[in-house]
Amino acid sequence: MLSRPRRWGWPGGRQIWAALALGLAAACGQAPLGAWYVSLPALAGLIWLIARVPATSAVWLAWFGGAGYFAAALSWIVQPFLIDAARDGWMAPFALPLISFGLALFWALAGYLSRFFRSRGAGFALGLTAAELMRGYVLTGFPWALPGHIWIDTPVAQLAALIGPNGLTLLTLGTASALATRRGVPALAGLAVLVAAWGFGLWALSQPDPTPRGVTLRLVQPNAAQQAKWDPDLANLFFDRLLAYSAVKPAPDLVIWPETALPYLLDRHPELASMIAQAAGGAPVALGRQREQGDLFWNSLSVITPQGEISANYDKHHLVPFGEYIPFGDLLFNWLNISAFASSMGNGYTAGAGPQLLDLGGKLGRALPLICYEAVFPQDLRGTERADWLLQITNDAWFGTLTGPFQHAAQARLRAIEQGLPLVRVGNTGVTAVYDARGRISADLPFGTASYLDAALPGALPAPPYARFGEMPLLVLLAGLALALVPGWKRRLP
Repeated sequence: MLSRPRRWGWPGGRQIWAALALGLAAACGQAPLGAWYVSLPALAGLIWLIARVPATSAVWLAWFGGAGYFAAALSWIVQPFLIDAARDGWMAPFALPLISFGLALFWALAGYLSRFFRSRGAGFALGLTAAELMRGYVLTGFPWALPGHIWIDTPVAQLAALIGPNGLTLLTLGTASALATRRGVPALAGLAVLVAAWGFGLWALSQPDPTPRGVTLRLVQPNAAQQAKWDPDLANLFFDRLLAYSAVKPAPDLVIWPETALPYLLDRHPELASMIAQAAGGAPVALGRQREQGDLFWNSLSVITPQGEISANYDKHHLVPFGEYIPFGDLLFNWLNISAFASSMGNGYTAGAGPQLLDLGGKLGRALPLICYEAVFPQDLRGTERADWLLQITNDAWFGTLTGPFQHAAQARLRAIEQGLPLVRVGNTGVTAVYDARGRISADLPFGTASYLDAALPGALPAPPYARFGEMPLLVLLAGLALALVPGWKRRLP
C-alpha cells in the first residue's frame, strides 16, 4: 500500500528507495552490459510508481529515479578526478552525486509535466522524451546514456536511421508506459511495436552492403596511460611507438593517430612533420595534436602530407565543460588554481569555428572529423554537406577501463546508423574500430593494447531520413501526442 505524501509532496523513504533501485536497474541497458531486458521492466516499474502517486510526489520519485539511473550509468565520471589525485582527488566524492542529481532534474521536470496529461504514465513518457532531447542542448548539452541507447547492440538500433536517438527513447519509454498499465491491450500493443521494430532492424541488416571505397586505413593505438601521457621521460617512447606502427610496410592509403597523440607542439617543433611523413612511407597521416597560436590552444586534427606539410587543420568546436574549458577559467585558475583537466593553464582550449569536411582527395573522399566528445552529439553531424565517411579520434584513457570508453564507442556507433555512413574510430587506449554504414563492426583492435590495424573503408548508404530531417519529425509527433493526451487543454490537478 502506498504511503501518504508528507509536506512538499515527499512520498516517504520506502517509495524513494524503490525509485532509486528502479533507476539503478534501468541503467543496466547501457554499454557495456546492454541488458535492455532489465532496463525495460525497470522503466516500466518506475513509470507505474510515478503514475500511482499525487503529482507533487511524482516529481520526487522521478528525480530520485533519475539520480539512481545516472549514478549507475555515469559511474565512470569520477575517473578523471583520479588521474591527478593530488590536484583533483578532493572533488571525486562530489562529482557523481552532483552530476546524477543535476541531470535527474530533467526527469523531475518530466514528473511535473505528467500532471497535465490524461494518463500520468503516458504523460511521463512523453515528458521524459522531450526532457532528454533538451538535455542534448541545454548548457552546451550532454546527451549521454539516453534511455534509447539500450538498443544500440540490438537490431532495434536500425530505427535510428529513421527516427534518431531520441526517437529510440520515445519507443523505449512508450513501450515501458504501456507495460506499466498492467492491462492486456496496452501492454500487448507496446510489445507488438517493439517486435515490429526488431523485425525492421533484422530486415535492414539483411540488405546488400554498399560497395567499399577500395582504400586501406591504418588505425594506430599507442595505449598511452593518461597518467604517463605527458611525462617528459615517456613522451619520446610513445612518439617512437606511433612512428614504428606507421612505418610498417606496405604503406596504407591513410594513417590515423588518435586525439592529442602527438606529445609535442608541432608549432614549436616543425621538423616533426617531416619525421612523421617519412615514417608513413608515402601515406598521408591524420593525427590529433594540440595547436598553438599566441596564448590560444586548440584540440585539433591535422593532416600531414607525404611531403611533410600540413594540408588541413580541424579544431574541435564542441568542448567538454570543465574538461577542456571552464567558464571564467582564467579567474578560477589565478584565484583558486582550478583549471580544466585537459588544459595546461587557465580556461583551457579555444573552441573551433564549427563542423567542417576534410577533403582527402582521390578514393579517400571527404571525411567529417569528430574529436572525442563531439561524436555524442547527432546535431553536430548536420552542419556541413554530406560526407563520404566519419572519422572520430579520441582519448578515452580519461574514462577508465570499465564502462566509459564502451559507452562512448556505442554512441559513436549510433552516429553511423543515423547518417548511413561508415565510421572509423581511433582511440588512444581503445575502443579502436571500423563500423560500416549500419553500425556493424567490420574490424577492431583489442582494448587496452598497443598495436595497429589495417582495415578497409566500407561504403556509404544513401542519406536516410534522420540524416535529412533531423529531429523535426519527432518534434511534430511529440506535439501531436501531447495535444491528444491533454484533456480539454485544461490543467489536470492531482
